[in-house]
Amino acid sequence: MQRFNLQTIESAPEKSKPALKALEERFGFLPNALATMANNPVLLNGFVGIFGSFHGGSFDEIEKQVLLLTNAVTIKCPWTVAAHSTFAIEDGIAESEVKAIRDGRLPRDPKYAALSALTKALIENRGNVSDVDIDAFVSAGYSKAQILEVVTGVGISTVAATTTNMAGTPIEERLQPQAWSAAA
Repeated sequence: MQRFNLQTIESAPEKSKPALKALEERFGFLPNALATMANNPVLLNGFVGIFGSFHGGSFDEIEKQVLLLTNAVTIKCPWTVAAHSTFAIEDGIAESEVKAIRDGRLPRDPKYAALSALTKALIENRGNVSDVDIDAFVSAGYSKAQILEVVTGVGISTVAATTTNMAGTPIEERLQPQAWSAAA
């Protein structure tokens, strides 16, 4: 059940319009998650700030999508799983790696597996990860400081997943080929 209107640039509150315009330019379309967030400028503008920081960080596009898709699956959010599965494939991640994450498994690539495992551990353990989790991440070639960047990615994805789950945000046609459910 959809609980909030999907705003457009024209219908959104004034303080949401600049962010929606920028996001529509970035994505080439206005994702329904952002159209939902636009109902409240505080949420949308907060999301945009952390989104910009995360996407300006040290992870490459594939690593970002591994992290965000892992988070989406762990939180069990159909909209964000569909979105990040689509974006991951568009960014060049092998469909077998996307399927593994969607199925709750780790990617085969050792570095992506370490990133996915730490992301999942952070969510499932509410930030209380072990030294073993941290050592596995660092041993895969990441820096200890990048753990904090993973926290940023978890935060941004949690905002999107929580919003779309709560709001009943529909999955747009563009993302439908990657539709997912927790029972899948």
